Amino acid sequence: MARIDFHSNVSDKLEYACRLTRKIWSATQEGELVRHIVIVGEKADLKKLDDLLWSFSGTDFLPHCYIEDEAAAETPIVLTDNFASPSLNAIPHADVMIHLGMRMPQDVPALVGRFPRIVEVVTVNEAERLAGRERFKAYRELGHELYNFDQSKS
Repeated sequence: MARIDFHSNVSDKLEYACRLTRKIWSATQEGELVRHIVIVGEKADLKKLDDLLWSFSGTDFLPHCYIEDEAAAETPIVLTDNFASPSLNAIPHADVMIHLGMRMPQDVPALVGRFPRIVEVVTVNEAERLAGRERFKAYRELGHELYNFDQSKS
């Protein structure tokens, strides 16, 4: 079973995704393998996130690329708009998936079989909150371990 974390009531999902990605990626301990992260979202959001990841911090470098790039297999942070992209099979990334979109993955068993940890980012936008609730229910019905981290208090 995968661990699925819902980060709810996020005010700015792209900035939050940058902070979360930095936290997960930098949590690698000395001597451990670097944690690999796949970020799934809508194309327009990924374009903005790509730009933001380059300028997010003056001191932190978050190496990333799109899944179609030839360097994707060696890059620890990969961006894609497709849960079932054939390119996923060509990369070794399998640590964490961060989902920024609203749609439920079509093949949840395959997804949780590949990623031991999935993070769902849900904003304060009403449509995104409702879609997040539906995904939460669907994951729960499938028997997954769910955690909610309410960001309204942050």
